[in-house]
Amino acid sequence: QVQFVESGGGLVQPGGSLRLSCAAPGFALNGYAIGWFRQSPGKPREAVSCVSDNDPSTFYADSVKGRFTVSRDSAKNTVHLQMNNLKSEDTAVYYCAANLMRSRCLVSGVRQYEYDYWGQGTQVTVSS
Repeated sequence: QVQFVESGGGLVQPGGSLRLSCAAPGFALNGYAIGWFRQSPGKPREAVSCVSDNDPSTFYADSVKGRFTVSRDSAKNTVHLQMNNLKSEDTAVYYCAANLMRSRCLVSGVRQYEYDYWGQGTQVTVSS
């Protein structure tokens, strides 16, 4: 059973930064678009970002555009989410997952049903 591993979360003050990492032990990320998602208590899971494989196409939710940057390190089989200028509303558990249907992100949005291999998530708390 493939399960991604997210790391890098923590407690940070508003305006601060964190860099999340997504690893996939025993699973090659090449060939798949990789998405980042988040979920806060009482709210549905929402898509945050997506990075394509061998294509510059990416997706960012409007709420994180200009603050978050997604990247992938093929040599290390890892995907990162750099989060800057964090706000309290960014507080959530962050997850990564693979799009099993495409290698290129849809710039218009994310279809969550296309994603699988969810990890346990990493908690991000933005608070003073």
